[in-house]
Amino acid sequence: MHKYPVSISLSSYGADLVRQQGQLSFVALLSAAGAQRIEWREELLTTEQPAELALAAAEQGMESVFSSPLELWVAGRAQPNAELAATLDRAQAFGSGWLKVSLGYFTDTNDLESLHALLNRHPVKLLVENDQTLHGGRIEPMQRFFTEVERLGLPVKMTFDIGNWQWQDQSALTAARLLGRHVDYLHCKAVARRADGKLVALPPGATDLHLWEQLLKHMTQGITRAVEFPLQGDDLVEVTAQQVATLACLGQPRVENAHV
Repeated sequence: MHKYPVSISLSSYGADLVRQQGQLSFVALLSAAGAQRIEWREELLTTEQPAELALAAAEQGMESVFSSPLELWVAGRAQPNAELAATLDRAQAFGSGWLKVSLGYFTDTNDLESLHALLNRHPVKLLVENDQTLHGGRIEPMQRFFTEVERLGLPVKMTFDIGNWQWQDQSALTAARLLGRHVDYLHCKAVARRADGKLVALPPGATDLHLWEQLLKHMTQGITRAVEFPLQGDDLVEVTAQQVATLACLGQPRVENAHV
């Protein structure tokens, strides 16, 4: 059985714990649990030193993604977000090969050539994620953006967040059919509605895992899949290792029966 690379978004351990302990403290935990990639969270940084985190991940043989709440396109501005270049530099300082951002307000007047020029100068690859907003969390704007990315040959791929589609009442399966070929990073979380009506992320059950298998059929074989749901318990290494093992096996190639 193939085992595919698994990433852990550090937000999975809860904002309070991550800020209290620092993101450096999770590197050894993730390595012990069998994860191949770590997702640093810009919004949870406190006093961390980028070079220290980069070195710690490298020493464990782990790659990293730098996740930023930055929106790629800002309303009323044709060029990419003015903070993008500095955020790419920051991702590089953290030793990350990828920067993950949200789409923001993409329109037909946005200047993709200036984005292309910036990305051509930078070694960090850009991943654009569907978030939970009306402007950046629906299929249609993501489709328009990636159609242009494809047409112009931009080095941009998609982070497909399975759960986020539910915030806009959209079908993850429809999204996978339409956007799957652009996906390079899969954010995994189940979602449930609480009694107060609020949507919350949860670990997957059997039904969720079955759906995720269906989604992966529309994506490149073997893409990295990331935990972005609560990882809680007395033994965080064991809890994490169980989820890593589950996600690593998702999306196996179908074996055809041999006819003699």
